[in-house]
Amino acid sequence: MARGWESKSVEAQQDAALDRAAKGPAAAPPDPVRSSARTTLMLARNKALSDLQHACAPAHRAMLERAIADLDARIAGFGEEAGGRK
Repeated sequence: MARGWESKSVEAQQDAALDRAAKGPAAAPPDPVRSSARTTLMLARNKALSDLQHACAPAHRAMLERAIADLDARIAGFGEEAGGRK
């Protein structure tokens, strides 16, 4: 009886392995360092956007607009790198 139990267990393990193989490779877990860096950039962008809404001086507004554009480019770089790694 124990021998029958073992063969069913082996059969179940083989079926599970085939199911995993059919699904394809598992997605890579997110990199916590990259995730943290992207979150920091998003927070900096939100702060600059908030400051821009309250800025009065044209030079200050221009500086904030350039900063937001730079942050947008850096944030977009995270998406491109992730797309290239797949």
